[in-house]
Amino acid sequence: MWHTYNLLQVGDSLRASTIRKVQTESATGSVGSNRVRTTLTICVETIDFDSQACQLRVKGINIQENQYVKMGGYHTIELELNRKFTLAKKQWDSVVLERIEQACDPAFSADVAAVVMQEGLAHICLVTPSMTLLRAKIETNIPRKRKGNCSQHEKSLEKFYEQVMQGIIRHINFDVVKVILVASPGFVREQFCEFLFLRAVKQEIKILLENRGKFLQVHSSSGHKYSLTEVLCDPAVTARLADTKAASEIKALGDFYKMLKNEPDRAFYGIKQVEKANEALAIDTLLVTDELFRHQDVATRSRYVRLVDSVKDNGGTVRIFSSLHVSGEQLNQLTGVAAILRFPVPDLSDEESSSEDD
Repeated sequence: MWHTYNLLQVGDSLRASTIRKVQTESATGSVGSNRVRTTLTICVETIDFDSQACQLRVKGINIQENQYVKMGGYHTIELELNRKFTLAKKQWDSVVLERIEQACDPAFSADVAAVVMQEGLAHICLVTPSMTLLRAKIETNIPRKRKGNCSQHEKSLEKFYEQVMQGIIRHINFDVVKVILVASPGFVREQFCEFLFLRAVKQEIKILLENRGKFLQVHSSSGHKYSLTEVLCDPAVTARLADTKAASEIKALGDFYKMLKNEPDRAFYGIKQVEKANEALAIDTLLVTDELFRHQDVATRSRYVRLVDSVKDNGGTVRIFSSLHVSGEQLNQLTGVAAILRFPVPDLSDEESSSEDD
């Protein structure tokens, strides 16, 4: 559904099966209503995507004759998984075609789950190739250890670990997920995993015992969701996730920050600076968020498509980040577009410093 959301644009033509409430009048003159299934073709006006429920609603005006909906009448189509639809565009650009290729490639379904935690706080996330989905947040008050009496602390901690374990069982599909990251500061992750597998043996929770090898313990600075970025940068994690899109995005963003720190003349962000670097044939890696390709202004969207095409034509690598992924959220804070250069472009640095002086 996420791929479909990125394919749809205002002005597109969408044809799909949908439910329409219609009024009927009987021979006696009484008016009733019933719901009928019909196939409509609409010109897209608004697109609403609910990432948590994975629902996509598309509103527009009817552009083909239909016995239930008059021409020009408004209707909202709810697109569903495994239900066919037909999409027509005035122009199929390279970014859209690449998105279709990704959606059809089974290699892009290598998914990851993560439990980022600290004492009393845990976030259970699914890291798909396209986004980071928060499936559960578990928050419990853990009393401090008291001198000579730790029982209250230990009971609360055990109850907290039990809730996290139930969250893992409920929200993680072990048939799809290749690795489950358990991240925390200190020894919380070790204590939790010890609790998890002792409890799994005691209660004969086969799904946990059979997938024990998928759990990977890593360090994080906190149990908050934003710590997932540093977790995915961990060398042990990147080695394990080498075949996932999420890992390549995190690595590219990490390389950009390193370059910005160590060789600032070879790392720039902002559309004007990046376009000038491209004119100099200097871009090695272009980082851009998919949000920019959903811009309703056709000229603005085309500007980013041209940039992507030009960088590829000049032998550069293009990484399109999902705005619903933690790495995409970070890139959005840097205007949504950035570039690592093959060689320094001094004129860009001069322009940047002069604009700061102004």
